[in-house]
Amino acid sequence: MSFPSDLFAPTDSGRFAGLIDRYRSIPGVHDEMLDENGQVRPAWVGFLEELTKRGPGELARRFGSADRYLRESGVFYRVYDDTAGDERPWPLSHVPLIVSSDDWRELSEGLIERAEFLDAVLGDIYGPGQLVANGALPAAAVTGSPEFFRPLVGVKPNTGHLSFYAADIGRGPDGKWWVLDDRTQAPSGAGYALENRLAMVRALPEVYDALNVERLAGFFQGFRAWLSSRSSGGDSNVCVLTPGPLNETYFEHAYLARYLGFLLVEGADLTVRDDEVLIRTVAGLKRANVLWRRVDADFTDPLELNTHSHLGVPGLVGAVRAGSVSLVNALGSGLVEARALLGFMHGMAHRLLGRDLKLAHVATWWCGQHLEREVVLENLDHLVIAPAYGSSVPGILDSGPILASDLSPTVRAMLADEIRARGADFVAQEVVKLSTTPVWSKGQLEPRPFILRVFLSKVEGRWQVMPGGFCRLGDRTDARAVTMQRGGLTADVCVVSDAPVAATSLLPRPEAVAIRRSTGSLPSRAADNLFWLGRYTERAEATLRLLRALGGQFTGAEDLDGDAPRALVGLLTSWGALPEEPLRMTPAFLAASALYRRDLPGSLFSVASAARNAASVIRDRFSPDAWRAVSDLAALFDEPGEAAAREAEAFDRVEQGIRILASFAGYAQENMNQLLGWRFLKIGRRLERGLNTCRFARQFGVSEAASASGLDLMLALADSQITYRSRYVMVASKAPAIDLVLSDEHNPRSVAFQVSRIAEHVNELPGRSAEGLLSRAEKLVARTVTDLRTMDPEAIDEAFIYRIETALMAISDEIAGRYFTHRDRLDIRNEVPS
Repeated sequence: MSFPSDLFAPTDSGRFAGLIDRYRSIPGVHDEMLDENGQVRPAWVGFLEELTKRGPGELARRFGSADRYLRESGVFYRVYDDTAGDERPWPLSHVPLIVSSDDWRELSEGLIERAEFLDAVLGDIYGPGQLVANGALPAAAVTGSPEFFRPLVGVKPNTGHLSFYAADIGRGPDGKWWVLDDRTQAPSGAGYALENRLAMVRALPEVYDALNVERLAGFFQGFRAWLSSRSSGGDSNVCVLTPGPLNETYFEHAYLARYLGFLLVEGADLTVRDDEVLIRTVAGLKRANVLWRRVDADFTDPLELNTHSHLGVPGLVGAVRAGSVSLVNALGSGLVEARALLGFMHGMAHRLLGRDLKLAHVATWWCGQHLEREVVLENLDHLVIAPAYGSSVPGILDSGPILASDLSPTVRAMLADEIRARGADFVAQEVVKLSTTPVWSKGQLEPRPFILRVFLSKVEGRWQVMPGGFCRLGDRTDARAVTMQRGGLTADVCVVSDAPVAATSLLPRPEAVAIRRSTGSLPSRAADNLFWLGRYTERAEATLRLLRALGGQFTGAEDLDGDAPRALVGLLTSWGALPEEPLRMTPAFLAASALYRRDLPGSLFSVASAARNAASVIRDRFSPDAWRAVSDLAALFDEPGEAAAREAEAFDRVEQGIRILASFAGYAQENMNQLLGWRFLKIGRRLERGLNTCRFARQFGVSEAASASGLDLMLALADSQITYRSRYVMVASKAPAIDLVLSDEHNPRSVAFQVSRIAEHVNELPGRSAEGLLSRAEKLVARTVTDLRTMDPEAIDEAFIYRIETALMAISDEIAGRYFTHRDRLDIRNEVPS
């Protein structure tokens, strides 16, 4: 059937100055902005009037400012199946989804009821089990789920099974809201919803004020207060448990932790002692009373759950049993996300509530029952087939739900066979046509289908609904197409009120902000990564300087020859930047190997990648410029390209790398708060520079092969040529050169300078003896400083330099043992200043 092109055209297009001239509703689909007569719905009139007041040029500028805010704030998401693991810019639609307050009130009532109901279902499944015993829920539908955890049966969580719940909803053609999916495992999107709002308010502040848009801050304020009330130490003992920076929504984890004032931790930051969860901080072990879990439950404890997990905390289930820690949400709460349970919601609601749920969900048939399976097979062409548990089923449903009518006859027959063979893995659902909402495209509004995710949280044991949400838009009219992992846009969600909205904010008023000069506890893992980031960046610089010196030894011969070039190659080989037996000794081959080889642990590719990995774990502690410098360094050596494989281009990249590292050092020195984290970064950098300079001195300054050209190389590698020439004659002399590179505390590149700066930082680290006694690290540093100050430069030899290297490595080991692995720190501190 065909329709006239103007049948569903808006009748108000002239009123809004061409904004909706091309807007065409989809036949049989509810549209959020236009009613069935083409009239603009009342909730949207004010918004369109405000847009009309601003011309296309002004709107383009405003929308560009929203995109710029998101970009400068570092908002991104990661695509799992992207082979490069790229971070994608946040795809914000510049037109919010607008919902009237009456519509929202009705929706909220249904969602609160659903949250209470699902919490009760979980309480029964992990408690008395009456739903299964009375036949309202098949036992196989529960025990067949990978989210059903037998170790948690009989355990009553401190905060209940659900404390934070989200529902994916959409409207049907009749305008009624339907639940498409429940999110009870670790619902994501709340932080992105907040960022969407901040970006749009920056772009259109007067529009949001005029529309009386309900604010989001009160929702987060209530949730934060409730979590803090569950912790004996307040905010300081509440943590956001994240899988880490490779997770697709890591930005949100870091953002919410910062916004709410909680500590962001990974599994490696925590340990369980005597059934208590403790945070490893550089100042000792500290209790964690509440964990807002963003890690899937199966991965939280490798002892009792998934033994292959590297994301969890061994012994966490035992701590939950002991009641010493509260998890949001409780382990096993993901069970009611399973589509298999949707087919039994009606019966369970009547058992637990005595009535139907106010908010309907998509009609679902679990194929684990004979009668339902046969009905599904008879009507296969009219249904969506989806995984009963999780997001996929190996085989035909590798990518999630599919519309059976879209399949070829052969594949459809294969699907039917799969359903007959293992029906418990599949559900069938009615085909959902989503309602549409406007997006901004080429200066006008156009309709797109959407799914709305609404968030609820507990406050004082009662449920509150975020007055807004996370809207995902796609380019097709079925729900399967709307997913961030397959493209699309996201939009702010505005609940508009008829009355002015009180100005609330989670952030204190500017005049009420309390002065503080600390950022809270520093997890040991963060300190460890900062320490190694310093070492990796300095190691990269030393390698680049060696390559620069190697390039300077080339005099036109095809192969490098001479003692100095071979010494440089030997040094590069000794720390893994070159293979043991290079195929060729030409500058081009050696440079390409040291820059790009992926199989060499000391190549620039490997070292720069390690630096980026370390920085990614602590990205929230960097400025965007510092992060870009580390990323640019890794990208520089990621792909050589044909041109870069040639000698001139390879050595040009050497110079680029040195400049990038100089910029990173500047950002770290000038832009980073000089607190504990900064000190660990600096200690790592100073230790690595001291070690490398010792190796340069041993190789080119005091060995039997040392010569005038070797001394010149040593000064060049230590970036001390200008200083030397300003003090002495042009010809390098051994004792003055060694003194400048090793013993001169005024030379910022000398070993003595590095050790004296390490001493300053180590003296400021936590955990000093109450009696004022020096720690072992302080003793090691003080002894090394004394050795360098008292040794006669004329008497410095290889043995002395090697002794200094050994001392520096001992200092590194002591810092790691004391602050990163807690070899000597088993005390528990509730409050640790940092």
